[in-house]
Amino acid sequence: MQLVKFLQEFINFVTHNLLLVNCLFAIVVVFFERRSPKSVWAWLLLLYFLPVVGFICYLFLGTDMRKRRMFRVKEVEDSIQEAVRQQEHSLKERASQDRYTDLMLYNLKTCGAVLTDDNETEIFTDGNVLYDRMLEDMQRAKKFIHLQYYIIHEDVLFERIRAVLEEKCREGVEVRILYDAMGCRTVSNRFWKNLEETGMEVAEFFPALFRRFHLRINYRNHRKIVVIDNEIAYVGGFNIGREYVDLEEKFGHWRDTHLRIRGGAVLSLQLRFLLDWNYAAGKNLFGESKYYTGGSIEDNAYCKVQIISSGPDTRAQVIRDNYLRLIHKAKKSIYIQTPYFIPDEAVFESLLIACHSGISVNIMIPCKPDHLFVYWATYSYIGDLVMAGAKCYTYDNGFLHAKGMIVDGEVFCYGTANMDIRSFALNFEVNAVIYDERMAAEMERLFVEDLCYCSRISKDCYAARSCQVRLREQVCRLLSPLL
Repeated sequence: MQLVKFLQEFINFVTHNLLLVNCLFAIVVVFFERRSPKSVWAWLLLLYFLPVVGFICYLFLGTDMRKRRMFRVKEVEDSIQEAVRQQEHSLKERASQDRYTDLMLYNLKTCGAVLTDDNETEIFTDGNVLYDRMLEDMQRAKKFIHLQYYIIHEDVLFERIRAVLEEKCREGVEVRILYDAMGCRTVSNRFWKNLEETGMEVAEFFPALFRRFHLRINYRNHRKIVVIDNEIAYVGGFNIGREYVDLEEKFGHWRDTHLRIRGGAVLSLQLRFLLDWNYAAGKNLFGESKYYTGGSIEDNAYCKVQIISSGPDTRAQVIRDNYLRLIHKAKKSIYIQTPYFIPDEAVFESLLIACHSGISVNIMIPCKPDHLFVYWATYSYIGDLVMAGAKCYTYDNGFLHAKGMIVDGEVFCYGTANMDIRSFALNFEVNAVIYDERMAAEMERLFVEDLCYCSRISKDCYAARSCQVRLREQVCRLLSPLL
């Protein structure tokens, strides 16, 4: 009763003091938080024109003041830092020999992304094929299975995975599952407890303060990582749920991209998992060498891979900067797939410059929205690029969820990060940068294959859109810094 009374008094205070509340939040937005001018003006306009709605949106989406305290930069073992320093020296020596050495060096210095050149990589675009292969790998596990997902649904797909995990637990294999509290908000606590009772360890990232009532949708762990015995790792866009294996009528075929990696890059993904696990579970697994040794292979090893990650716990927007640098380095072609296209000004202007410089810019987005505001903002930015000469397409054969960029048939960057401001700055993401012409050509081939199921957005088509559509685009674009 006291809590209800407090909430009533708080609501009454806010209602009768809207001008004062708006002024206070305006001061916070302008003077106490380091935001882009565009984001500042968007928040000020929202607070001014929609006082109550703006106030509520700010509580859910806006404040950054506790970010540094919530997400301190995680510590890494001295041996890992030493490996970074040694490779930094090596890359500087060969700077003139490789076109992408500067990017490799940037990734190494900003997020400790060690370059490994002994990797074997496979690309998956169909969820059924992916999970069949992943379950086979899990069944062969001898030491541990680590899973990290933004979304895990309690449905038919996870039941298949659960059966294998329970069997491995009975065999003495360690199983750890790390999930995001917002992405899994519909899953009951009983579900996770049942998993723990079978011998699995479970950790929740950034849990809600009041059961399932999440005040914040920012700072979500959007990563999808699976590591098996430090021999095989998976990373990409697929979560765990029936829609990802084409069992949800709303979305139809789910077109995504996931990578299966063997080799030295497996340890980089394992390190990323361990850092997130240690933070969420309050444990330190670095004390046991079995969790960060192994990973290298000799057969069919050819791919150079860097695993890059970014989030609100890092100063640099590493994945965004990789996209930006790849655009700048492009000489012939840029291929982009993303479900949400809300770039910041630097990325957007770089793509416009690429279009005007004669570079073939190709962008594929979904034909159907799963978030309406984001979709119309996406369409607005796409329209400007179409008018600048980019070839832009909507994927019509279901829902496109693949996230990444291919440049000049030489290098590609794919993973969990969308081409939007939220992935660049507010969510925890992880991508793989693969410097290999054969694999880049394969990724490019898949893009071209997808064009058979796409409709091109022509200049005439975009110019002929209705006034209603134009209004939606403008409103959503105005709010894009908040999306």
